[in-house]
Amino acid sequence: MAERYRLSFTTGGLFVQEAALVAASYLETKDWAKARAQARHENLLQVRTAAAATRISKEITARLEQLDDQELQALLDLNLHDRASLLWVAACRRYTFIRDFATEVLRENHLRLRRHLSFNDYESFYSSKALWHAELDQLAASTQQKLRQNLFRMLREADLLSDKQLILPAMLSLELTTILAKQGRRDLLVFPASEKDIQKWLP
Repeated sequence: MAERYRLSFTTGGLFVQEAALVAASYLETKDWAKARAQARHENLLQVRTAAAATRISKEITARLEQLDDQELQALLDLNLHDRASLLWVAACRRYTFIRDFATEVLRENHLRLRRHLSFNDYESFYSSKALWHAELDQLAASTQQKLRQNLFRMLREADLLSDKQLILPAMLSLELTTILAKQGRRDLLVFPASEKDIQKWLP
């Protein structure tokens, strides 16, 4: 039986601005519970309801917990593009479903010179994974749609997909690739990049 997918990425995209605020709060205290509480109590996330603040702060911290302290500090220092790329990696670490889609569909399409990423590509991937993951079959159609919408939103925010759903080759700075390469190839494979690119990024 395959390990169950986490499937709670139904809203919010990559939270590029919000994640930096929560990361800064954490780095001051090294306590995720305090960082999450500060995000809620001081309304760092600029949401209208306490319930939304609780839900979003929990989601952001769950992803940021996938990053080590060096990566979290980089999140504050990097430019906006690299910050989004790092948050894409965090989402892929948190959600195996997203990682699998990134490596098996996004990158494979790029390598095969299939520039357009369609909803049909996503649906085919989803159906194939549902054969091994009963939790996918159990989702309501509306939730399935939200997952797809938010995954494509993340791809656009990470500059990996255009508004016309064309795959954009990853453009990562030397600073970011140096950080990611410390973990080996794994995190680099979630980007539309050739083997030559990945070898260039590795030390």
